[in-house]
Amino acid sequence: MKRIFLFLLTNLAVMLVLGVVLSIIMSVLGLSHRSLGGILLIASVFGFGGSFISLFMSKWIAKKSTGAQVITQPRNETEHWLVQTVSAQAQKAGIKMPEVAIYDSPEMNAFATGPSKNNSLVAVSSGLLHNMSQDQAEAVLAHEVSHVANGDMVTLTLIQGVVNTFVIFAAKVLAGIVDNFLNGDEEEGGGSWSYFLFDMLFQVLFGVLASIVVASYSRKREFAADSGAAKLVGADKMRSALERLKQNHPSQLQGSMMAFGIASGKGMAELFSSHPPLDARIDALRK
Repeated sequence: MKRIFLFLLTNLAVMLVLGVVLSIIMSVLGLSHRSLGGILLIASVFGFGGSFISLFMSKWIAKKSTGAQVITQPRNETEHWLVQTVSAQAQKAGIKMPEVAIYDSPEMNAFATGPSKNNSLVAVSSGLLHNMSQDQAEAVLAHEVSHVANGDMVTLTLIQGVVNTFVIFAAKVLAGIVDNFLNGDEEEGGGSWSYFLFDMLFQVLFGVLASIVVASYSRKREFAADSGAAKLVGADKMRSALERLKQNHPSQLQGSMMAFGIASGKGMAELFSSHPPLDARIDALRK
């Protein structure tokens, strides 16, 4: 419940901020909510604005939603090893040392997040530390460091912003066309029930199609992160880690954390999955 409440509260705050900003810009420019310029502005502000605010808040949201505890002063041998391993990999990958954290979860997983290559977080689950060998855990850390070094968080945000903008713009334009066809000029300013109804329906439809595009990009970046990990620690260690993940619990990560985790949930349709099948990733490493 805490995670759900935090998610809803954060999104509500983002929507309120963007709504205020949008109202000010619309007033200054004198744009109508039903003009093409006004619709494009609305779509851009909410499409890109929401994505970039989420990116800049990503580390804070990740820590709060998973309960991840950042290692500031290593307290035991495991924490010392984690910090030293990530430090060595970050140096080899040419990025600034990420924050390193542990979160309590039975699943074997890890994730990377953060607004830039030099301002990032790498977190691992307690389940991963308890159920993987050191070599396997090292490969998982290398996978996450590779996500950071590849700039995947920023690129995914840009792609998400573009598709969000397209979804909002196309939905509102088509909703306006349908609304005019049904009501003619009886309703002005986009205030009719049919406009809002079709706007929501089109956003859901286009949102589903857009999620396929984003998921396809995410799957490609998983192969790239596996390849990056193989360069950092060796392909054998990365393959071993992926083999071990076949016995994993379903992932509890959400959003960008799931997209840049080592494993995703099971049973999702492949088109909508943020991760390729484990066997495909293992085969790619063999090649």
